[in-house]
Parts: sequence; C-alpha cells; structure tokens
Amino acid sequence: MADVALSVESLSAWYGEARALTDVSLEVAPGEVVTLVGRNGAGKTTLLRSVMGLHRQFQGRVRVDGVDVSSRPADARARAGLGWVPDDRGIYASLTVAENLLLPPVVHENAWTLDRVYASFPVLQERKDFPGTKLSGGEQQMLAIARVLRMGARVLLLDEPSEGLAPVIVQRIGEIVREITGHGVAVLLVEQNVTFASTVADRHVLLAQGRVVERLDNDQFAQRKGELLDYLGL
Repeated sequence: MADVALSVESLSAWYGEARALTDVSLEVAPGEVVTLVGRNGAGKTTLLRSVMGLHRQFQGRVRVDGVDVSSRPADARARAGLGWVPDDRGIYASLTVAENLLLPPVVHENAWTLDRVYASFPVLQERKDFPGTKLSGGEQQMLAIARVLRMGARVLLLDEPSEGLAPVIVQRIGEIVREITGHGVAVLLVEQNVTFASTVADRHVLLAQGRVVERLDNDQFAQRKGELLDYLGL
C-alpha cells in the first residue's frame, strides 16, 4: 500500500433511506490528482464528505497510507493525513490570514512551516494582517489550501476549487495544485470545470447516480471533452 495515499473501497452512503453512493472504489497515489466528474447530484461531494468522516451514514473502507480510518471521526482522519477544503472554503472571516493559518493544530511532521506557506503563496504573506472578509475569492481558495498543508495533510480533498473564480485565478489555482503534488501530496478533486480538470488531473472518475460509470486517463478525457460537456450540461 506504500504507493497508495488514499484508498476508497466499496463505499456506499445514504441520506436517511435514500442511497447517495453505491459501491464506489478508487485510489489516489502520492503526487497524483484524480478528479470526480459528474452532474449535480451525482454524489461527488457526498463521497468527499464520507471520506473525510463528515458524512457518517456510510459503509465501506477508507485507508490513508494503508491505515484504515473508516471508523474514525473527522478530527482523527485529519490527524491521519486527510485535509478537507470545502467549496465554501471555510475561512474564518473575523480572523486575519495569519490567524487562519495558525489556528488549526499541526498533525504531522511533514507539515509546512509558515515560511514555506508564504514562499509558495506570496499573496498570503502580503495579506497576512488582512481579515478573511477582505480577501478575494481566489485568495480565500489559496488560504484554504495553504491552511491544510500547514496542518500536515498528505491527501487533499478539494471541492470545486475553481467555482466563481476568474480564468486567470483558476489558472493559478491549477498551478498551485500541481506544485503541491510535486511535493508528494495526493489530491482528490471534485470539479465541474472540465477544461480545468483536464489541465490539472492525471486521471478522472465519472460518477452517475452515485456509481462509478467510467475511469478515464487524460488522453481519453481530452478526446471526449465535447461529449462530457454535453453530458454535464455545460
């Protein structure tokens, strides 16, 4: 399992009696980006939340670096190396950028230092005394990613990082994701922006009605981009 950072095995999830996911399995290697692609309601965010332990009505196995965390709560999964970046970014509006970065505990010896964060995200150093409410959407996204790296996350769960951002900022977020994977961090990414997904990811998992229906490498994904855009209604 040394070459697998995140393993999801036969994961099913429910909301009450309504099934949201059925027997989903996937793996993400260190330094790899895998996207979850599908229409709204396909179960993409539910899968991320189940992996993180934020959605508890599920069955299946979740392993981080070979360690089974399926029965652990979200905080224990964070200590095991999972980092959650929700679509609303979860920035504390009343805290400064520096306070947002320093508030969560360091959970792993590979955690990024504050100096390393500022070196990779210079705009955050420039804005370190700004409250969260004064940041642009792109700056908030960078802060949300940097915060989990400073905690020591080795697997990032990113939910729609390009949503609502200008194209030039989306390009920068893509560059940041690739920089992160260069340090061996694994990324599981929910993304509706097919163009962005094709430029940042190594592999793609297509979900429909809570099931994995296809697995595509980047060449296959690029060849079928038009078909996928039509399918997603974009």
